[in-house]
Amino acid sequence: MSDGKNLKRYWNPLKSTVERVPNTLVVSHEQPGIMAVPHWHAQVEINYVFRGTVDYQMHGHPVHLKRGDVCVFWGGLPHRVVDTSNDPFFVAVHLPLIHFFRLRLLPDIQQRLMRGATLVTAQKDAGDASSFARWSRYMRSNDPRLVNHAIDELLLRVERIQFDPHRLIEGSGSKAAPAEAPDQQSFQNIGRICAFVAENFRHQIDSADIAVSADIHPKYAMSVFKKSTGMTLNEYVSLLRLSYAQALLMQDDANVLEVAMESGFGSLSAFNKSFRKIAGMSPSDFRRGMRERPRPLFPSTDGMRPPH
Repeated sequence: MSDGKNLKRYWNPLKSTVERVPNTLVVSHEQPGIMAVPHWHAQVEINYVFRGTVDYQMHGHPVHLKRGDVCVFWGGLPHRVVDTSNDPFFVAVHLPLIHFFRLRLLPDIQQRLMRGATLVTAQKDAGDASSFARWSRYMRSNDPRLVNHAIDELLLRVERIQFDPHRLIEGSGSKAAPAEAPDQQSFQNIGRICAFVAENFRHQIDSADIAVSADIHPKYAMSVFKKSTGMTLNEYVSLLRLSYAQALLMQDDANVLEVAMESGFGSLSAFNKSFRKIAGMSPSDFRRGMRERPRPLFPSTDGMRPPH
């Protein structure tokens, strides 16, 4: 929604669906909304800005996107749109994690993305506007052939970023771990693990259950997942539970205890501890924050950033 001369939109959490569906492709083709609180989801997010500017606060660093920019980041860490120009427009593609491991990125780039870095193009490509418009249309078509074709082409475009001028933005406290790209067998194992966790995270599952689903040994399951994603299996299960809980907390009639139980946490104390760790606030404070109208970072009527 916008008001008067201020053509900025404010994010409505009640209309957000991406947090509930970790194994589903979600496409937002719209004016980006300024967010009162950060959110997170278990998909990799790819943005393309058709017009205007978008300012994000990522995990430990800000990102400024302008018309023609493509950016990629791991949505499992808290992030939010803190400001936009007047009347911007973009597409945000939320890809299930399994597609991320189809990307033939340099292992160092892949690992740094999973640890919170943001990959942004540093030069415009004249074909991006028409390509992203077509991919968005195909992905929203409900035709599996068009959807899969668009995903394949989008992954190739993301891979090409590493060969052209680009920026890899990350917080000063980020620590790179030894990188290891998954081989074909590891990729298949990760796919089975992600699919099983996405279907069962609201139940009480452990590494043994997850390993059985992929027909591998529990220790190997923990090792291959950690090396490829930078997360432990327990952290990934917790992320999906927290993402789902976040979606439930956005509802007007949400009860924190009921949200904790429905999301798969065994107790309210475990839920509060995990939620504070990712969000930096309690579930109750998160609910209150969503009800506040966000303040633009740069509240000028023309949406321009102040000079540096």
